[in-house]
Amino acid sequence: MQSKATRYFLIMSGWLSVGLGVIGIVLPLLPTTPFILLAGGCFAKSSPRFHQWLLNHNFFGPLIKNYQGKQGMPRHVKIRAIIFIWLTLSISIYFLSITWLRISIFLLGLVLTTLLWRTPELKNESNMTTD
Repeated sequence: MQSKATRYFLIMSGWLSVGLGVIGIVLPLLPTTPFILLAGGCFAKSSPRFHQWLLNHNFFGPLIKNYQGKQGMPRHVKIRAIIFIWLTLSISIYFLSITWLRISIFLLGLVLTTLLWRTPELKNESNMTTD
């Protein structure tokens, strides 16, 4: 059994993630999918009611269902995520002066790119409503 503080922290984190996901719909550099998946994870561990709301949501529900069902993600979502990763990591690498940290961030980018690229692609993209 988790403490009330943990439960409230997860609920607040879930709603913050939903908010960032909604902002990501209109801001091209802020991804929607990771924040919605994070919200789903937070709600799954803290609030069955909020988790069901998110799963049944017309816009966000398919993101979580496709991920949980291991159906994959559309290719265009993978490509946008990889571009976003390298754009943000490149900015960090540019402004850092510590060589080992620059190399670490670059290697992190390679790992994330590999993981994303190896994620199965969604067969029927009509199941996916957003990125």
